[in-house]
Parts: sequence; C-alpha cells; structure tokens
Amino acid sequence: MPELPEVETVRRGLEALVVGKQIQKIDVYYPKMVLPSEEIFVKSLTGKKIVAIKRRGKYLLFHFDQGIAMVSHLRMEGKYAIHDHETPLNKHDHVVFEFTDGTELRYNDTRKFGRMVVVPEGEEYTVAGLKTIGPEPTPQSLSVDYLATTMKKHHKAIKSFLLDQSMVAGLGNIYCDEVLWLAKIHPLQPTNTIPLGKIVTLRQKIFDELELAIRAKGTTVFSYLDASGHAGSFQNQLHVYQRTGLPCERCGTPIERIKVAQRGTHFCPHCQKLVAGEK
Repeated sequence: MPELPEVETVRRGLEALVVGKQIQKIDVYYPKMVLPSEEIFVKSLTGKKIVAIKRRGKYLLFHFDQGIAMVSHLRMEGKYAIHDHETPLNKHDHVVFEFTDGTELRYNDTRKFGRMVVVPEGEEYTVAGLKTIGPEPTPQSLSVDYLATTMKKHHKAIKSFLLDQSMVAGLGNIYCDEVLWLAKIHPLQPTNTIPLGKIVTLRQKIFDELELAIRAKGTTVFSYLDASGHAGSFQNQLHVYQRTGLPCERCGTPIERIKVAQRGTHFCPHCQKLVAGEK
C-alpha cells in the first residue's frame, strides 16, 4: 500500500500535471470504485476544473471549482497517470477523467480496492477514515506531548500503534519497520513502557525518514509508480524492510522477520531488544 511519501509524491506530480485542467467527460468502468454513486459522481465533476490537490495521511484531496471536492484513497495498488486520449486503455484503468485539452487522467488499480468519494467542499472529513484520522507526522502537528500522553494510554505493541491511522496519519508497514530500527525500539515493545527519551528519538526519526523518502520519490517494492509513471528509489535506502537474514547495517546481526498486527515485520534482534518493564 502506498504510504505517506508515495502519496505525497503522487500529489506533487498530479499538482504539476492536472491543476487548472477542466473535465469534459468521465468514464467509469468499475462503478463500485466511485461514491456515493456513479451517476452523482459523474454529474458532480463533469465540467469542473481542478484548482488544487492536497493530502491528508494516505488520502488525496482533489479540490474543484464550484465548491466540489473528491477524496481518493489508493489502497493497495491504485495509481494515477496522464495519457493522451489516443493511448489505448489498460485493462485495469477503471476511472478515466477526460480533459478539454485532449489529455486524460486515468486511475489504474489491479485489485480494485481504491475508492473516490465526491463531497461538497468542506465536508471531506465526513468521509470514513478521515473522520478519525490522527495528526500528520510533521513537527508542527505531532508533538512530544501528544505522543507521550497517547502512548501511555495504550498497552499494544508500538508497531501496532504506529500503524493505527487514528493515532498517527500516513505511516504503513515499510516506514514503521524503518523508523523503529532507526530509534532502536523493538516492534513488540508495549507502547506504554517506552521512556520519554525514546519517544523523542522516535518522533524525530519519523520526520527524518519521511523527508528522505519524499526526496527519493517514495519506495517501489511492488507496483508503486508516480503520476508520471516513474518508480521511486527509496527502496535502495531501506535498512530492515524485506532484508530478512541479511546483516544489520549497525551490528551485523541477521535481520529477523515476525508478524505484528498481521503484518510481516523486520527488525534487528540485537539493536532492537524487547525490554520488560521499561519505564
């Protein structure tokens, strides 16, 4: 699933490619993908001009003129790309926005999990997922006080906490593994046992890692591509994710893989020790 750096990279690419363009026609080939219904979706957006594209966590927020917004979640395999009208459709192109200049924005999704929801501008946060979303992982939004106070209330594993979008927005499997390795915290460490010093370190590592990943235009492990059809390069800078059995870059201990919150989880058993009763 694209995480914050990948979604932000897509947002920046789309901002450069489609803001200012007017929709002439919309073809929906998988009606379940658009909400509240295909008819309302097409009617609401046809003739509208894209005026801005923003991001909240892993969600893209398209803003149109005349007070209309569209919330888009890429889920596992979703991707947007710009094509000329003459370019043949891919069999996994499920929603096509045709612009008045002859270009098209196509949404491609092999698993068909992605969703687009049209709402009046200002009601984006009534959409499921955005209703309960946690703070953005930025220095301005994610404070030490918030993390310390919230983490003390939870007994679950720190990786489960970080994956919970109502706690912190935007982090997924890849970047959770990476920031926990950077902060030297075991992914199963109970959240309420992590001392303040480690919380401060973890917070900063989140900021640092996401900034580096955005600079590298995201991580392409499976099928992620940006809006121009290019892969990211941050997979070349990963320390533990999908490196099972390879030596830890810090200590040489083989990286191990376990399951946390039903997710494959990678860590160094030497650098990231599970500490009983840590306060």
